[in-house]
Amino acid sequence: MKANGQPTRTIRPLSNGHVEIIDQTLLPHRLQWCTLSTLADACEAISVMRVRGAPLIGATAAYGMALAMRVDASDAGLDHAGTALVATRPTAVNLRWAVERMQSVLLPLSAQQRAAAAWTEAACICDEDVARNAALAQHGLVLFQKLAKPGQPLRVMTHCNAGWLATVDWGTALAPVYAAQAAGLPLFVWASETRPRNQGASLPAWELREQGIDHAVIADNAAGLLMRRGEVDVVIVGADRVANNGDVANKIGTYLKALASHDNGLPFYVAVPGPTIDWRISDGAHIPIEERDAGEVTHILGGVEDTLHTVRLTPQGCAAANPAFDITPARLVSGIITERGVVVPGRLADLYPDAA
Repeated sequence: MKANGQPTRTIRPLSNGHVEIIDQTLLPHRLQWCTLSTLADACEAISVMRVRGAPLIGATAAYGMALAMRVDASDAGLDHAGTALVATRPTAVNLRWAVERMQSVLLPLSAQQRAAAAWTEAACICDEDVARNAALAQHGLVLFQKLAKPGQPLRVMTHCNAGWLATVDWGTALAPVYAAQAAGLPLFVWASETRPRNQGASLPAWELREQGIDHAVIADNAAGLLMRRGEVDVVIVGADRVANNGDVANKIGTYLKALASHDNGLPFYVAVPGPTIDWRISDGAHIPIEERDAGEVTHILGGVEDTLHTVRLTPQGCAAANPAFDITPARLVSGIITERGVVVPGRLADLYPDAA
């Protein structure tokens, strides 16, 4: 997708053996690249959310492993790097998937071979992510074309950061939106703010503006009213982990949108690439929910032009809870859109017989 009018990926290797990422903590106020030079840099970028979205977290972890192999390519170094990266964020399963894939490729090799092989494998993971999400986009486009009504734009509602900034490119929930734009299908996107980190207001809104797609940011709690008024045609979200039965872990507030969609008879779709499906767990009750710092609830980052400030929202000393994700049960999900097609939640194994 585009940033400042130029096709851009969210993560890119540099010729000097380092990696660059877009620092998403500064968007939408400032587009700035951040260099990752060490394993610690990669862990920090994931932990403090310089990178966000399950697929991009996985890609960053892969390059984190590659950076680690340049320093210590022993078996102990390989194990240490994997353990450090997996500990950064517990909910997004792509993180564990990428680390385990890197370890499976590197472990049979000699220490002397691992650094070059890790760099190659991390690049492969990124290229595969782009291809998966591009294919997912086309399957979602077919759904959008069926839902579209003559003479009016398709009104799509999404939640949180599920555009290309959440992946290496294309995105998950917004990938069909970008495919629809390319196909000439008129549409309008409702992007909810997604408190407390305001990813929806900061990231998808920035992406949609950059792509020239008609959209509006809404407060999270406005979603139900808009659905009840008949101003929404379809809801589509991404996910950080999908259980074997189709239960979905996504950014906090997703469950409420699914409930409102169900009550108003609206289709509710989840868009994910294959690595986001966790075949090891039977249902959403086994998905760990990340509890983040209460300061994300009590304070907010904003600014005028390039000057950013953190402002307290709550009374001094007020306690706050900050669960980062919730679980949407499979019964509320109309379908799961993947790179292999669209399926009802309970039939995921039909698309992935090799993985289930």
